[in-house]
Amino acid sequence: MRLASGFPMTSSHSRRPSGKAGQTRAGRSTHSASPARQSGAPAALPPVHLAPDSLGFALDQAAQAVGAVRAGAALPAALSSVFASLPHELASVARGAVQDIAYRTMRRLGTVDWLIKQRVSKAPPAPVTNLLACAFALLVDDEAHAAYTPFTVVDQAVRAVGARRETGFAKGLVNAVLRGFLREREQALAAAQADEVARWNYPQWWIDAVRRAWPTQWETILATGNTHGPLTLRVNARRTSAADYVQRLADENIAATQIGTHAVRLAAPLPVDRIPGFFAGDVSVQDAGAQIAADILGVRDGMRVLDACAAPGGKSGHLLELADIDLIALESDALRASRIGENFTRLGFAQDDAAHPLRHARVVVGDAGEPQAWFDDEGDGQLFDRILADVPCSASGIVRRHPDIRWLRRASDIAALAQEQRRIVEALWGLLKPGGELLYVTCSLFPEEGEAQAVWFESSHADAVRLDAPGQLLPAAADGAPADRPADHDGFFYARFQKR
Repeated sequence: MRLASGFPMTSSHSRRPSGKAGQTRAGRSTHSASPARQSGAPAALPPVHLAPDSLGFALDQAAQAVGAVRAGAALPAALSSVFASLPHELASVARGAVQDIAYRTMRRLGTVDWLIKQRVSKAPPAPVTNLLACAFALLVDDEAHAAYTPFTVVDQAVRAVGARRETGFAKGLVNAVLRGFLREREQALAAAQADEVARWNYPQWWIDAVRRAWPTQWETILATGNTHGPLTLRVNARRTSAADYVQRLADENIAATQIGTHAVRLAAPLPVDRIPGFFAGDVSVQDAGAQIAADILGVRDGMRVLDACAAPGGKSGHLLELADIDLIALESDALRASRIGENFTRLGFAQDDAAHPLRHARVVVGDAGEPQAWFDDEGDGQLFDRILADVPCSASGIVRRHPDIRWLRRASDIAALAQEQRRIVEALWGLLKPGGELLYVTCSLFPEEGEAQAVWFESSHADAVRLDAPGQLLPAAADGAPADRPADHDGFFYARFQKR
């Protein structure tokens, strides 16, 4: 799984920018952007001459991020590029609102693109289209749940497009298109329901693939992907229990619920600096579905364990919290590998501890599919008791947290990813002791990356015995999870194999 959130990333409440006095509304929270930058995205434009706490400023900056995603950049990278181009004081003021608008737009991109196409006979330049998309994303919600009043959105969108020399010509167009939509809002949104991409806000190939894979559940799956994922914490079992931590939160007037063995869901997101014990390593941010991995592996003191494709280190940290193991956290990307080390430091696992002589944690940069390049140098070629193969995948199970994924993926990616997954697990199987166990994990909804891979692996390896594991976990909201599973989790696939 390559797109799971890292630490210390979390959702954060942020102040909404002003349009005109008294016309803003309380809005939803967003989560932080990654510092990564993806090539191919258009260069960020210089700041517009608008107040940084105005909605117009936020619309302008969010439109640039949306344009970068259309050019192939991941949204966190696009946002990071936008903020990096701003003076620090401007970025600090506008960050929360820009993120909120950009993420809203990604979740509504099918709808807003359909509305633009219906209302503009000739496609305007990309900067105008992207600003219209961001404005429409704020107008499609009914007014009771909208972040801003319709008047504020239209006024500020016109101001934003007029603030740049290259788009100033489109002030009249933006004003007319948005006001025309508001006059016919109910009819326009009803008409959009006839178009599947506009209705569900996914590419058509994605809709077709989910419907084909899950013919009785596809609508619920797509709808869940358009919701906001909760902020879920993993409680460090070496420090406290989930029940005790929930009480600790209650003592600080923070509402939370235990939703798994070590999982605690906050009623409302908080920045990590306001989460009690986060920087001390008492808790980490990790989806409840992802927390299952460490429990399934059943590590015990003294075991030698490999976490392949380990960044940003959430599952590695969890394994070290459960037992004193000799762990290698393997990651092919050096920058992402550094984040594993940061997490180990926060959790107290970066250095060997005389009180825990069996516990060792090393971060290794290397390709899981080519162990000959690193295996003999790490532990004299000793085989592993447990291997966690959290392989690269489509990340289709985590789109509620990363709504840009659906627009960046292509149908052809699935077959290519499946081949990469096979390359990795084939190589890793040779590193496992007889009697040892390998856990195959993806954060995908597509059977080609899940059950089909498990069937292939078992049928092609005579020394592999498939053991009990959850299989496919479909995304579940708080009220939609089975009684024996953690509530409110993203989509994952788990298959476990023992070597004869």
